[in-house]
Amino acid sequence: MQTVSADVIVVGAGPAGASAAAHLARAGLDVVVLEKARFPRDKICGDALTPRAVHELGLLGLDKSDEPGWHRNRGLRLIGGGHRLEIDWPSVAGLPDYGLTRPRMKLDEDLARHAQASGATLYENTMALHPTFGADGWVDGIQATATNDKGRKIGPETHFRAPVVLAADGVSARTAVQMGNEKREDRPMGVAVRTYYRTPRSQDEFIESWLELRPKAEPGTAQAGRGDGLGDPMPGYGWLFPMGDGTANVGLGILDTSPMFGKVDYRKVLRDWIEAMGAEWQIDETCTTGPVKSAALPMAFNRTPHFDRGVLLLGDAAGMVNPFNGEGIDYAMESGRLAAEVVATYQHYPTAARRRALHGYAESVRGELGSYFTLGRIFAEIIGKPELMNVGIKYGMGSRVLMRFVVKLLANLYSSRASERDLYDHVIYALNQLVPATTND
Repeated sequence: MQTVSADVIVVGAGPAGASAAAHLARAGLDVVVLEKARFPRDKICGDALTPRAVHELGLLGLDKSDEPGWHRNRGLRLIGGGHRLEIDWPSVAGLPDYGLTRPRMKLDEDLARHAQASGATLYENTMALHPTFGADGWVDGIQATATNDKGRKIGPETHFRAPVVLAADGVSARTAVQMGNEKREDRPMGVAVRTYYRTPRSQDEFIESWLELRPKAEPGTAQAGRGDGLGDPMPGYGWLFPMGDGTANVGLGILDTSPMFGKVDYRKVLRDWIEAMGAEWQIDETCTTGPVKSAALPMAFNRTPHFDRGVLLLGDAAGMVNPFNGEGIDYAMESGRLAAEVVATYQHYPTAARRRALHGYAESVRGELGSYFTLGRIFAEIIGKPELMNVGIKYGMGSRVLMRFVVKLLANLYSSRASERDLYDHVIYALNQLVPATTND
């Protein structure tokens, strides 16, 4: 059996793994990245990068916002309760005031190739089978095998050896599961359903969210008798994100805090919604460019601990999706950067001291995101109650002042520096101080 040694092994070359690998390689570490597929490969996503995500791209040295294929947007258009608001991304010190859209088919390969260019070694069509451990119980590598483009094992197996493993293997969290770290049932989960449509509005300056997402009511129910034929609002939103290439990413995201979760056909809800509003974007079923696909959204640290015996969990594998808006790209890249900082800082310490220091990764992500994710869990529970969702849409959407605050909160775009905070920032900061940080251990 072949053996390959490195300083760090990264399992998964999505935004979390590729970002971590690029940062580590730039710090001088020998990094191996194992990716089970071959690029380009797809990922079910809205394809939108908020200013936080754009900021992480800049820290990677991968700012391509002015290049073709990266569509810039100025803010968010919110629709619901008979209201329509266009709100620019807020100005926050240190962050750009614009977002981007880029298909994940291209974005993920951009990040992976950037990691390679930074010095990381990328193994495509290489499936991580399971972590391996030394006599002392700490991880000492990953057993992996070559695969074909259909994901089937074709061998031979290779033992990739390293004292640190970064598990960035997505929603399946295969590495964490094999270590016995099951997902937490006290965290919200979501589902995303999306496809692409050709549209003449592909160059729109705003990404668009429809907050009043209602399935058709079942015949004979109280909802069916209300007159509009629609059921209660679902905790989530429908989106239309212009891609700048003649298409829009169109989809919806739903939280499991709703009593309707798992009881409705989300693809049908998407079709019905497009049928009702598609004329605004001049889309219908004749201009779709591909099938409807769906994926789970693991939220609010739903898999813990984030550090265990030399293995660090990153991105979706750690449940780092924002409960407020279902966004995961920026938190994936941020977790990759935080992991790289800890690993690189203590790389040359004696073994015992380095192992103690690596616990700092879990403390770091908890400090950065714990309280915010706790707020997100509270929010998810609130909007899971149809009567509260109705009130929020009816009265909240009528106030531009309130909705500016909501955009800041939902996109996590506020200043943590007292001297730079506006009134909205002070309120969000105070809310974060009031709630306990979501635990990640």
